[in-house]
Amino acid sequence: MKPHTGEEAIRAYKQKLASIVDRRPSGTRQRLADALGKNRSFVTQITSPSYLTPLPARHLPVIFSVCHLSQADQQEFLALYHAAHPGRVARSPAGRRTRQLTVTAPDLGSEERNRMFDQAVADFIHRMGAMFGSEADEEA
Repeated sequence: MKPHTGEEAIRAYKQKLASIVDRRPSGTRQRLADALGKNRSFVTQITSPSYLTPLPARHLPVIFSVCHLSQADQQEFLALYHAAHPGRVARSPAGRRTRQLTVTAPDLGSEERNRMFDQAVADFIHRMGAMFGSEADEEA
C-alpha cells in the first residue's frame, strides 16, 4: 500500500473516524459536539472526508473518550493522523487519560449565546487542564 500524501492523508484519517462514529449509537455526533463545546456542523466537518478541515490534535482525547475507541482503533487512527500531520500528535495531550464531566447550564435564550457560553466553558476547562497537567508533569 502506498503512503498517503496531502489531501489523501487527511481523507484517510477522516474516513477512519467517520466509520467509527457511524458504528456508534444514535446521538454520538451530538454528544461529541457537546463534549467539544462545538456545533454539530463542526463534528460533520472533522469527521467527513469531503471536508479537508484538519482535525485539531487537542480534540483527540475527547473524541477517543466519547466514541469509545478501542486501542486498535486508536493506534490505526493515530498512524493515519500522524501521516497527515507529522509531529502534531506529539504536541497533543492524546496520550493522557481523560474523564467525562457533565455540567448543567442555563439556557441563555438563543443558540448563538448558548454556543458562546459553551465555548467559554470548554476554553476554561482546556486552560485548567493545561495548568494542572503542567504541574502533574513536573511532579512526575
